[in-house]
Amino acid sequence: MAAVEELHAVFIEVDVDEAVARDPELAAKLAEVCPVDIFAVDEEAEAVRINRESLDECVLCRLCIEAAPPGAVVVRKLYDGSELRR
Repeated sequence: MAAVEELHAVFIEVDVDEAVARDPELAAKLAEVCPVDIFAVDEEAEAVRINRESLDECVLCRLCIEAAPPGAVVVRKLYDGSELRR
């Protein structure tokens, strides 16, 4: 029997500016505000980590974008090429 590969539908990509990703306070803030747990704090690296498994749960609420400095978080909609940013 052939192995079945599980496929996840991913409709967005999230980019976090390196300076923000490495700021423990901002990393914790991103993890706190996301209602679907896309962001987590990597305790060893003291940086934000993207939970790729959660990307398809994004509700485009913009809370992460508003929690970070302007331009620091960008949500790219892969289905139409548009971006959410401030």
